[in-house]
Formats: sequence, structure tokens, C-alpha cells
Amino acid sequence: MASVQIITISGLAGSGTTTVCDRLCARLGWAGVNAGAVFRKLAQEAGVSLAEFGQRAEADGRIDRQLDERLVAQAQARVPVVVEGRLTGWMAQRHQLPAFKVWLRAALAVRVERVGAREGKPLAQALAETRQREASEARRYAVHHQIAISNLSVYDLVVDTECRDPQAACRHILAHLDLP
Repeated sequence: MASVQIITISGLAGSGTTTVCDRLCARLGWAGVNAGAVFRKLAQEAGVSLAEFGQRAEADGRIDRQLDERLVAQAQARVPVVVEGRLTGWMAQRHQLPAFKVWLRAALAVRVERVGAREGKPLAQALAETRQREASEARRYAVHHQIAISNLSVYDLVVDTECRDPQAACRHILAHLDLP
């Protein structure tokens, strides 16, 4: 692979995407683009809550296309960059961005524990909300993108974050890169 200028970090909620993205950016001195932050900005621009915007996105594929357009534009403008988000590996593939695409994986129980701790929620509530969110996202990705979120074929590297702390995950990713 030629020298990497774009890294995508994808994974389900609680897999460590934001933490690993932030650590990679700090370690490499690169810019970072967070799909969640861009999605929140789009909701704000639409004048609706994040929950309402998420419901709209499930019904209207134009919202995800707008999100992708913003992510691609920000990634191209900020190279070298780490782009974090659920489908950023697929987005890079479809927009032919020359990216090293990483998927972070952890078991549901581990992810739910992390989400509950991060959001200060009881485990049962975090589990119910995570399952609901993942089912909604899976429907949205299938309908609007023709992507099964479980299809990891576009990723260059799959990293198990269940047994690696964020620093170890970063080291593992960096060991697989050809950096300038």
C-alpha cells in the first residue's frame, strides 16, 4: 500500500472508535473527523433533536448521503486525517478515498458495559438502548446503502478491542501502516 494519508476507524457503539481515533490523532499529529459530531451538526442545522434527526435519517436516505458528502469533503480538506464513524470504511471505499480502513470489534456485553459507564446508565438500560440503536442503524444501512453492517470485507484490518486497551489497539494499527 502506498503511504497512508487517510485512516478510517469504524465499529459499533462501545467498541472504542472515538478513543482510538483520538489516540491515533495525538500519536500521529493528524487531524480527526468524527462522523457523530458531523451528524449532530446536521441535526442542529435542521433545527431538530438528535433523536428526531436519527428517525428522519432512517426514513430519508438523503440525510446519510449528506453526511457522507460532508465527511468526504472534510477528510479531503484535512489530509492527513483519521476519520471515525460507523460506516467510514464503506464511505471511503465507495468514494474511492485512498484510506487504510480499520474495524474495531468487541462483544456486545463489553460494549454495553462501556456505553453504560460512559453515559452513566444502568447496564439493562444501556443494553436495551444499544440493541435498539443497532437494529435501527442496521435497517438504515441496508435500505439506504445496501450495506450489511456485519460485512467487514472492505476493511484492511479488524482489531479486537475487547482484549486490547486503546494504546495497544493504536500500536496494533500503526504496526500495519506504511506511514510517510
